[in-house]
Amino acid sequence: MKNISTDSLRTFVMVVEVSGFAKAGDLLGLSQPAVSLQIKRLEDVLGYKLFKKQGQRQVLNQYGELLLPMAKQMMQHNDAILQQFTSENIAGKVRLGIPSEFAARILPSIIGDFVALYPEVSLEVKSRLSKHLLSASRQDQFDLVLALNERLSSEKFPIFMQDKLVWVGDLSLAQNDVVTLVTAPEGCIYRRRATDALKSAGIKYRIVYSNADLTGLIAALKEGLGITVLAKSTVPSELNYQVQTKHLPALGNIGISLVKSSGESENAVDKLAEFIALRLG
Repeated sequence: MKNISTDSLRTFVMVVEVSGFAKAGDLLGLSQPAVSLQIKRLEDVLGYKLFKKQGQRQVLNQYGELLLPMAKQMMQHNDAILQQFTSENIAGKVRLGIPSEFAARILPSIIGDFVALYPEVSLEVKSRLSKHLLSASRQDQFDLVLALNERLSSEKFPIFMQDKLVWVGDLSLAQNDVVTLVTAPEGCIYRRRATDALKSAGIKYRIVYSNADLTGLIAALKEGLGITVLAKSTVPSELNYQVQTKHLPALGNIGISLVKSSGESENAVDKLAEFIALRLG
């Protein structure tokens, strides 16, 4: 009787949820070849290929589509068993503050898994600019904050991981005499890093569109209004990105902080912080 590796199933689900082998590897702490090997082993056990080539991307074929809901269900059963026998009873309410790009791209699957594992924890998630998340007033608004931090080392807001900043969108627009930018409002780290880099490189730019919501920025990028800057791990799979090009300077790395505040649900806050750190870091 064959057995299906739960590690392979979890890798399969992650590849689908983040739309890429490399991004899945980053989140799971695996190299891209290791991710590919786990998918191949899963395909060998099942006797079917699970992905097909679509342009430059690997997307699910009919067998992958069939497997996905069953794989998610099996992960839930796996996690429920572990919770029943190894996890302490965690309950309470956690107010989580995160930037919108993390809310849209990375956290949905993580939060879904956490809620399945700890059903008695109630989560309240709000998106803000990192500047606001790390402000003094956050103590009253959030129990846990995941935020970008321009400092790559910080005693006040410890860095638990770093990510590369990349240029995103139709990068041929960078060849124009004036680079057009679509960004979040003033105070956004991405916006400041983009404008500072362009100024230092002597490149003229103009901000043509501003929106605090990632969905609005993505729409503007798809319409070709301009380009923007994001952390590499949060770039939507349908958009192009580059660390630097002939016409655009490198942007460097960004720190990511995970900051806890003590409160009534301290155990639940600690557990969610640990869960996010393990899945992202």
